[in-house]
Amino acid sequence: MRILDTDINDKGSKYAVSGGPVRGRAGVQGFLAALKREKRFAKATHNSWAVILTDDGIAQPLKGDDGEAGAGNIILRLLQSAGLEDHVVVVTRWYGGKPLGGDRFRHVQEATRLYLATLP
Repeated sequence: MRILDTDINDKGSKYAVSGGPVRGRAGVQGFLAALKREKRFAKATHNSWAVILTDDGIAQPLKGDDGEAGAGNIILRLLQSAGLEDHVVVVTRWYGGKPLGGDRFRHVQEATRLYLATLP
């Protein structure tokens, strides 16, 4: 599991991004459970995620918004563009008390790109 704290801060909201290789839905659920064992991620407002699983040789996109409607789809599109399969990416947001409007999607996209840039 790779966890990157980002410098993305907006109106008190803070973002981090994490990810790692997974196998199947059980692997995704296991990854999320392991991430949330760390207290700060368990207390986060949103842990939005996406993955493209290749079980049985068929690409199956999955995503979860965790209350941040549309965030999982943004992560998924970037994974598809990068051709990254069987690797879950989670963007975590700690809400700062002020709504961000559409800027929150820009921050999810930026966090995901930062993570993808660290991969070989």
